[in-house]
Amino acid sequence: MRLLPAKFWPDAVPLIALLLAACGGGGGATNSTTPVLVATYSVGGTVTGLTPGNSITITNNGTDNLTLSGASGVSQTFTFATKLPNGATYKLTLSTTSPNSVQPCTSIYGTGVVNGADVPGINLPGMNVFCGLAGGSNRFTATGNSMTTARYNHAATLLPNGQVLVSGGQGTAGVLPSAELYDPVAGVWVTANQMTTARYNHTATLLPNGKVLVSGGLGMAGSLPSAELYDPATGLWATAASMNIPRYSHTATLLPNGKVLVSGGYNGLVALTSAELYDPATGLWTATASMKVPRYSHTATLLPNGKVLVSGGYSTYSGVLSSAELYNPASETWTATASMNVPRYSHTATLLPDGRALPNGKVLVSGGHGATGAINSAELYDPVSGAWTYAALMSESRYLHTATLLPNGSVLVSGGYSTYSGAILGSAELYYPYTGTWIPNAYPLVTPREFHTATLLLDGKVLISGGQGPAGAHRGAELYF
Repeated sequence: MRLLPAKFWPDAVPLIALLLAACGGGGGATNSTTPVLVATYSVGGTVTGLTPGNSITITNNGTDNLTLSGASGVSQTFTFATKLPNGATYKLTLSTTSPNSVQPCTSIYGTGVVNGADVPGINLPGMNVFCGLAGGSNRFTATGNSMTTARYNHAATLLPNGQVLVSGGQGTAGVLPSAELYDPVAGVWVTANQMTTARYNHTATLLPNGKVLVSGGLGMAGSLPSAELYDPATGLWATAASMNIPRYSHTATLLPNGKVLVSGGYNGLVALTSAELYDPATGLWTATASMKVPRYSHTATLLPNGKVLVSGGYSTYSGVLSSAELYNPASETWTATASMNVPRYSHTATLLPDGRALPNGKVLVSGGHGATGAINSAELYDPVSGAWTYAALMSESRYLHTATLLPNGSVLVSGGYSTYSGAILGSAELYYPYTGTWIPNAYPLVTPREFHTATLLLDGKVLISGGQGPAGAHRGAELYF
């Protein structure tokens, strides 16, 4: 039985940020005695992927016009000058001014209604623009060169400069301390400095300061409490304070306050309920409240309301779990929420776009290992009602797969393992929140793989790296677009 987790949690920072800025508003209406203030709100959003040499003009409701110039690897926020009253509509239109043929841009959920009740929480359907390549073939193609080291059970982190840091994992020689970088501009992999500790089944979290926090995992001598930091500016690794408890197959979630929540995992003997917080400001770990249920190979998803949803996993006491719970960073407490319809571990959980055209901020859980093997079921969690509902079935049962939210709002699921066919999978499929359906991708992965990573790049492509293939640890990497 494979009890190692799928390596993707949506705690990785989303490429498309949802922003609606609230500004104290002007007034207007009066009566004969006391003035009545009418609140107005500034509407804005984020442009991602606009490269140097390109610019875009953004228009709201045909009146306000803003022009932004490209900045390499930088997501730019914008705010329109005209403030809109509660209940007013906003509509985003685009026109690239230099040059459209090179880098077209697309509006993502750029239409909606100002809702004053939502404004204080910044995770609103805003005006979001993704700039990338035209078209899209839905194909997987090999990168220009392979990774420097064959590896699986590793971690992959998108850096602010657009490169991808791959760290650790398992290889043909055992546990790896090595790391490497993928440069999407040159399309090549280059060796990076080694970590201070060889590890796999660890987590890697991009911090607000641009550094990457790696925590826990399995090392040469077993479960690790150690942590370390990678600095993209220097390319160096530095030892960080150790966690209070050694763990692997855990989750790590960047919270809105900049701290990192680590939850659950396995210490080599039992599943853990414990959780702890890393504070980048102090460099220290502190214990926080424990989960209600011990679990590992679970998922953790940051919700639009700032809480963290933990779902499923495996317990050494009760087996495959359907239970779910919520962590509240404000009170540092866990509360039980409704259980999933299907017990599962080594599944994926993806926060869907928070747009008026879609179920706002729901979480899509897909696949995993159930009580008897790989499953093809999927379900949706609604943070508003706290309920789970069945989603359409995937075309194939799988676990140890990846799930990536694409710029167009669909979710790409790739690879994994099927207990029914007894094979590592090369298939992929797409979930469309608009229709609630799964569509098998016509073009398979270049190489079947499990225990791999999938990273959304700034240009909208998805980088698939490493994993375990039919011949063992894999050096190959491929791009989906």
